[in-house]
Amino acid sequence: MKKVESISGRREIVGGMALGALAFMTPGAFAEQLTRTARQAEGPFYPDKLPLDTDNDLIILNDSTKPSVGQIAHLSGRVLTPAGNPIRNAVVEIWQCDAKGVYLHSGSAGKKNQDKHFQGFGRFLTNRKGEYYFRTIRPVPYPGRTPHIHLIVRKGDKRLLTTQIYVKGEKRNERDGLLRRVRDKKARESLLAEFKPLKGSKIKELEAEFNIVIGRTPND
Repeated sequence: MKKVESISGRREIVGGMALGALAFMTPGAFAEQLTRTARQAEGPFYPDKLPLDTDNDLIILNDSTKPSVGQIAHLSGRVLTPAGNPIRNAVVEIWQCDAKGVYLHSGSAGKKNQDKHFQGFGRFLTNRKGEYYFRTIRPVPYPGRTPHIHLIVRKGDKRLLTTQIYVKGEKRNERDGLLRRVRDKKARESLLAEFKPLKGSKIKELEAEFNIVIGRTPND
C-alpha cells in the first residue's frame, strides 16, 4: 500500500488545528477499559477503482479550485487500544456517497448525477498519538439507509476494524436495518458521532469527533 502522509501539504494548517484539540488526552490514562468500537459490514460500495487523489481532504479533488457539494464536516479522533493507548501508523480509510447519494463504485445508482468534485474516499496515517483527521461532508441518506460514513482501520497488511459512523440524533437511525441489528446500547453508542457547528465558521461547517477503539493491539 502506498504510504499515507499524516497531513497533506495544502491541508496542513486545517488538519493541524483539528488535531491540536485532541492533544490534552494522555495515552494510557484511562482507569477502565474503553468500549470497543462495534464492527459493521463493509457494504457493497468500497471503491472498485480508487481516485487518483486519496488524501484526507474529500472536499477538493486533486488540484481543483471548485469544492464539492454538501455541508463541510471536519471529522477527527484517535485510534486506541481498550486500555487507551494510541495506535500509531495505522491507516484509517473512509468512504461515503456524495451529497446526491452516489458512491464512487461503478455499481452505485445515479451515476449520471454524481458530484465530480467530491473525492468520496480518503486515507490518513495516524501519528504517535493515534490521531487522524478528515475534511469531508456531513453524510446524507439514500434509499434504505440513514446517513453514514464507512470506515476501515489497517495496520500493515492486517485489517483491524471495519465499521460505519452514524450521525448522533439522526431520526432515520431508528429505521436503519443495519444499525438496528446492534442491540447492545454501548455498542450502538460506539458508532455514533455528534456533528456540531464549528465555532467561528461563517459557512456553517461542522465538526465531529469519533474515537476508534480496536479490540486488540497490533504488532509493530
